[in-house]
Amino acid sequence: MVKARFEQPHIGSDEAGKGDYFGPLAVAAVYADEVALARLPEAGIKDSKRVSSEGRLWELEKAIKQICPTFEVVLISPPRYNELIEKMRNLNRLLAWAHARAIENVLERQPDCRLAVADQFGDERFLQESLMKRGRRIELVQQVRAEEDPAVAAASVLARAAFLRALKRLSSDAGIDLQKGATHVLPAAREVYAKGGEALLRQIAKVHFKTTKQIVA
Repeated sequence: MVKARFEQPHIGSDEAGKGDYFGPLAVAAVYADEVALARLPEAGIKDSKRVSSEGRLWELEKAIKQICPTFEVVLISPPRYNELIEKMRNLNRLLAWAHARAIENVLERQPDCRLAVADQFGDERFLQESLMKRGRRIELVQQVRAEEDPAVAAASVLARAAFLRALKRLSSDAGIDLQKGATHVLPAAREVYAKGGEALLRQIAKVHFKTTKQIVA
């Protein structure tokens, strides 16, 4: 259940693409006031993993942007993702950095907000330490299944929509159908490698996944 203190206006943040070999990492942050916190569930907004179809996802994305006009989506393209993961050498640190950027950008437009809620991933200190001056003035709550919170659920939908849209663009650019996930992508990954080698993989995939070693080997 959502805790009572989350009834106050707050920012929710969530990510998409973390477990997908192809495509970017997308992190969204959404500010919801008291009215929005009531309207989001009424509009059917829920964790994107529970959305039945892409068509329904686009509908929910549109509704969220009307209900919550203050939001931010940080889209980390595969080349940038690969660069950052090699520099940070830790996925949770990269996630924390992206969540912090999204939250900070929302706070710039909503400076009176005093609370941010995010799904818990790895060491909680990663996200706290990634927040800059503006973000360190607010209360940050990280918890398992944070998507039960309406603002976090809204963020999960915006992040997933941004991820899918980017994946479709990459598929079109590569001329290859790039699937979601990481367990059934080997045929497409081999096709990408045959077409452009590791250089092309770095443009459209997260090359630290073990999938890359399976292909290159």
